[in-house]
Amino acid sequence: MAEEIVFMMGSYEARFPTDREYCENHLWAQVGPGGFRIGFTNYSVRLLQDVYFLDWTVDPYTAVARKQEIGEIESAKAVSSMYPPGAGKILDFNENLLNDPSAINTDNYGGGWLYHFETEMKFLSAQEYVELLSEKWNETQRIIKGQVNEG
Repeated sequence: MAEEIVFMMGSYEARFPTDREYCENHLWAQVGPGGFRIGFTNYSVRLLQDVYFLDWTVDPYTAVARKQEIGEIESAKAVSSMYPPGAGKILDFNENLLNDPSAINTDNYGGGWLYHFETEMKFLSAQEYVELLSEKWNETQRIIKGQVNEG
């Protein structure tokens, strides 16, 4: 098993394997055939809570821009738009998730991967990603608790 770096989200341990890289929009990227395999980090899965629906709005082999919507995910918390980690090309999707996205909840670093992605972008190391989370954690907690507009 790969080494991990742990970030404490309150009493929850969000784990980040060091055998992959990370994106500011809370995705992981692992080098694989033809590019990168992309999935949700423990941090994003914890915030989403209980994913039960996933739909892609682009086709395989589609070139995408950094902030282009590529699909939607529905969870116990909300319906959210999904975006790629950056500019590149989506090669193919994890078809198993379309019928049963529960692997996102239970095995997000394994069978719950989302898609293969070809890109020239640079990612963050696990350590850099955890440092980013630490910098933004207080703000994130306020947003989660609905206190973003309070002093």
